[in-house]
Amino acid sequence: MQIHAERALLPGGWASDVGVRIEAGRIVAVGPADGGRRVGCLLPAPVNLHSHAFQRAMAGMTERRGAGQDSFWTWRSLMYRFLDRLTPDDVEAIAAQVMVEMAEAGYAAVAEFHYLHHQPAGVPYANLAEMSERIVNAAEETGFGLTLLPVLYQRGGCDGRALTQGQARFGNDPERFQHLWEGAARAVARLADGVTGVAPHSLRAVDMAGLRLAEGIAPGAPIHIHLAEQVAEVEEVSAAMGARPVEWLLANFAVDGRWCPIHCTQMTEAETLALARSGAVAGLCPITEANLGDGIFDGVRFAAAGGRWGVGSDSNVRISLAEELRLFEYSQRLRDRGRALLAEAGRSTGRVLWEGAVAGGAMAAGRTSGRIAEGAVADLVALDMDSLHLAGRDGDEILDAFVFAGHDGLVREVWSAGRHVVTEGRHVARERVAQRFRAVMSGLRERA
Repeated sequence: MQIHAERALLPGGWASDVGVRIEAGRIVAVGPADGGRRVGCLLPAPVNLHSHAFQRAMAGMTERRGAGQDSFWTWRSLMYRFLDRLTPDDVEAIAAQVMVEMAEAGYAAVAEFHYLHHQPAGVPYANLAEMSERIVNAAEETGFGLTLLPVLYQRGGCDGRALTQGQARFGNDPERFQHLWEGAARAVARLADGVTGVAPHSLRAVDMAGLRLAEGIAPGAPIHIHLAEQVAEVEEVSAAMGARPVEWLLANFAVDGRWCPIHCTQMTEAETLALARSGAVAGLCPITEANLGDGIFDGVRFAAAGGRWGVGSDSNVRISLAEELRLFEYSQRLRDRGRALLAEAGRSTGRVLWEGAVAGGAMAAGRTSGRIAEGAVADLVALDMDSLHLAGRDGDEILDAFVFAGHDGLVREVWSAGRHVVTEGRHVARERVAQRFRAVMSGLRERA
């Protein structure tokens, strides 16, 4: 397959009339255009580096005030009650819908932080990896790239207390998790470009032995962990472990580019600089972090220290690549009362945001994508240059207009490892997937 891009963002910058040839899911040549599908603007497509797919089905259901002050913790209680209704068929249908929406927003792949493992009350399925296989099925159906991150969840808090009823579907001891992970990895192996990583849920939910198991279960594979998201979490970890979460992790593990700590909205200046120096990819989820009142990641300081980062849709309350990037920059502006805070000399804000998300997402997913270059996985997105939002724009202005003045409807085409999954703004399986999703939502309401 060949693509003729009127303009393309290459590793060395913008270029005109670029030809890209794709074979077996990878870019095999980049050079002067010589026919092929013509697009106005071709970009490397990012990976959505943090998602809990099943939570998409509860979007809009938690926006009423309860008794007292609503918070992350009251939201979490509602989430626990909701997930008890979900069947494997439900999870597969929801995950497929999420992947369709992600693709139409401009993502080419997802790192799925997957912790819904068992039946209600924590009874394992006959196939321990049943739920993991359903996520893989969704990726197969939609042609969407997948890094599956089976989650280890051992305890209800740093004091070792038992899991609550709401957490029972997540729980495993290390031995059972090992078997579950192996089953998940076999399922992912069906995907030509699939990756299996691992996710110790958090320092609250996993003990030292569990963290060591996660670190060694797949040498070289991505490791994701929720870290320093909430003040109460920081206080609990500090009291039990003698150090703040980021401080403790960096002191006790060889954190490097394999690691993707998620959120990190509660860091000191010293922690921010140390995490940047480690080479880890900070997993930022600005829409969810705003929705849950988590706080603001110190992006300006982190980026200035050379830190790597990417974006994810986390709770999937809203799936919008443009909005994740916009909100990341706007949160910095609101806090610091400035403008263009993440921009650099020679690169506009929109370009810094795009290239940061693309590079960080690929690294966090263990996916050799993130650039329009020979040998890279062909994760590509084309924007609609006929749109009035992009009229008269060129170079970095295209990305600035997309992020700050545009919307996800400007996404025209998406290729995931060379699979042409979005064409003329619509996912190729949109109607079939949406029909099943509607049926699931109707059934969940009946079971409420």
